[in-house]
Amino acid sequence: MSRLIVISNRVSAPKGSQSGAQGGLAVALASALREHDGLWFGWSGERIDTFTGEIDYQVNQGVTTATIDLEDQDIDEYYNGYANRTLWPLFHYRVDLAEYERDFAGGYQRVNARFADMVAPLLEADDVVWIQDYHLFPLGDELRQRGCGNRLGFFLHIPWPPRRLLSILPEAAELVRRMFAYDVIGFHTAEWLESFLDFVRLELGGTIGADGIVTLGDRSVRALVCPIGIDTPEFVELAAGVPARLAYRKMRDSADGRDMIVGVDRLDYSKGLEERFLGYERFLVEHPEERKEVFLLQIAPPSRGAVGSYQRIRDTLQGLSGRINGAYADVDWVPIRYVNQGYGRDTLAGIYRAAKIGLVTPLRDGMNLVAKEYVAAQDPEDPGVLILSRFAGAAAQLTEAILVNPYSAEEVSDAILKAMRMDRAERIRRWRACMDSIESQDINWWRQTFLDALMLPRAGA
Repeated sequence: MSRLIVISNRVSAPKGSQSGAQGGLAVALASALREHDGLWFGWSGERIDTFTGEIDYQVNQGVTTATIDLEDQDIDEYYNGYANRTLWPLFHYRVDLAEYERDFAGGYQRVNARFADMVAPLLEADDVVWIQDYHLFPLGDELRQRGCGNRLGFFLHIPWPPRRLLSILPEAAELVRRMFAYDVIGFHTAEWLESFLDFVRLELGGTIGADGIVTLGDRSVRALVCPIGIDTPEFVELAAGVPARLAYRKMRDSADGRDMIVGVDRLDYSKGLEERFLGYERFLVEHPEERKEVFLLQIAPPSRGAVGSYQRIRDTLQGLSGRINGAYADVDWVPIRYVNQGYGRDTLAGIYRAAKIGLVTPLRDGMNLVAKEYVAAQDPEDPGVLILSRFAGAAAQLTEAILVNPYSAEEVSDAILKAMRMDRAERIRRWRACMDSIESQDINWWRQTFLDALMLPRAGA
């Protein structure tokens, strides 16, 4: 294979493990690009008064990036608007929060066309192009319109909603039709894939072949399930490193003999943080004898502050954590430590290892790599227990976690008690089963599985 060209909304150049909390996707793509001498193209995250067409090239830790700046109108309509006020809530089943504005849709199409204009001249004939996530659904079609004959793959990192839900989107049919410009489309779970196929078949009249080929008119695409993983050996190594050991010691000292429950989530309504706090409060109410034996550390870095719904969830959580602490705290114990900042992955590895329970309870999540990182960070001889929402994509793989309905405070409370009282033999058994999955389907497996599919003969050829 020649070069790998990755295109995503934002480009996150590798900065090292101590420079901040770098997302799982960024780590995964950087690894793939190093191996294939590739190029990562996308938005820099910076604003510009007037778009100039200039591309900023940089090389960081062996990864070449090419970024462009966007105008305020583009950011407001494409990113804050259509991507995060229309698609994100709808695809996470939050119809009540989704907003439908023609300006949003117009800005989304305009920026996707701009991406295509900028990246098309950079492509060489045998490059393989891998486009990432919901910000760029139509980009493949835009590239085809500019004469791009390269292999084009698309991976969706969030859930794909059920057919009836997606039909609420005014542009749903056109959006799905344009996705047939790709050669391969990947989803995290069989559920998301089935929802996509259901829409193609029942709303558009497409056909589904036994070989995974989906056909609509004269276009065919290969659709597959390909759950993303973590770099398991690397994260295990991080958990044994000096920064992680220091973080571990700091947390154990501050716990003062108490068990720690940890949650690490971007501040987002899809993560179920309000429901998590209420489930933990139910535990405190139902088991007063356990109160001073445990505390919840919730790390929730803010995100998308320009979107009103994100401002509201931050205010809600601040009020809820304050109320719970006010109601149950004592002079020597606070039930919730609520922290609004990010930490480097090496520090998080130590925090995970110090936690008796990993509490990962999104209301809906495409995958959730925190669940996998928590498992990978554990001491094999004395591991903690993962409590995982059955509505996270990771639940399809980590079946030996304690799976819960995050909407049920009673289930969350019961799961916390079960995890706290679980004996070492069962904790080891459950951890080993989860770890086997994390090791066998890691980030390298994900990358290779998708790229192998992308290199197969074209669907319908």
